[in-house]
Amino acid sequence: MSDDDRVEEFKQYVRGGGTIEPTDWMPDEYRQRLLRFVEMHANSEIMGALPERDWILRAPSLKRKLVLTAKIQDEVGHAQLLYRIAEDLGKPREQMFDDLVNGRTKFHNVFHYPTKTWADAGVIGWLVDAAAILSQSALLRTSYGPYARTMKRVCWEEAFHLKQGEDICLTLAGGSELQRSMLQEAINRWWEPLMMFHGPPTPPETDADLAWRIKTKPNDELRQEFLDRYVPQIREMGLTVPDPIVQKDPAAGRWAYSEPDWSKLYAVVSGSGPASAQRLGFRRLSYEEGAWVRNALTGRSLAAA
Repeated sequence: MSDDDRVEEFKQYVRGGGTIEPTDWMPDEYRQRLLRFVEMHANSEIMGALPERDWILRAPSLKRKLVLTAKIQDEVGHAQLLYRIAEDLGKPREQMFDDLVNGRTKFHNVFHYPTKTWADAGVIGWLVDAAAILSQSALLRTSYGPYARTMKRVCWEEAFHLKQGEDICLTLAGGSELQRSMLQEAINRWWEPLMMFHGPPTPPETDADLAWRIKTKPNDELRQEFLDRYVPQIREMGLTVPDPIVQKDPAAGRWAYSEPDWSKLYAVVSGSGPASAQRLGFRRLSYEEGAWVRNALTGRSLAAA
């Protein structure tokens, strides 16, 4: 069998629902695309712990502090699971961290933005994590077995995060006028990043990650699912969706929405977001200060490091 025939056979296998394991042969393109996808997911989980970290000490009650701490611990744990998957695909974890803190690899757009009020912790937990769950639920059917199995645990824990965020938002929505205004202002700021969350509406036939079944749903399908579920919920809370053209066409079964400026998305994920430098600086510092722990675990001397 020629190399081209072997690749074509592999494509037909994954398109037909087949599952790939770490010891299986895989084409170089598949391995590289899968590694890039999983590594960015891992980066996003570990960077996603930072926006809410600043609110642990400022959360309004001991219960809120404990729940937020537990959520952040989950996010870091998700990152470790995903980095382990990426390691099996051929990239050392140390190199992945070095690439992340030095801006050579990307993490999700929503984690490049600052958190200005307590309401941000609610909106991140409710709406940002809701958008993430839609993507991650689709990954339960990814072609790479270890990734799909890991997503079972991640999705279960993210469902807890969503309820935590929803509870914050419901409390604020039912509170004082100042609390409701704070929540509405947070939704206004986060709406654009949320509309960019799933990426530009790439035609499915040109999306190579779909062709390899690394992901299983097109970008705009995921965005439509998000609008379908959460626009009604936002309005039920008596809040406003900050996009005047958001409306569902019953005949077409699709939501209209203002098209994001996709050039802004590319700039943000490339490190030009409003909080990119701060987040990367903190992660770089923590990585450097944790070197002695990694060296102790691996038996390396500081001089050798």
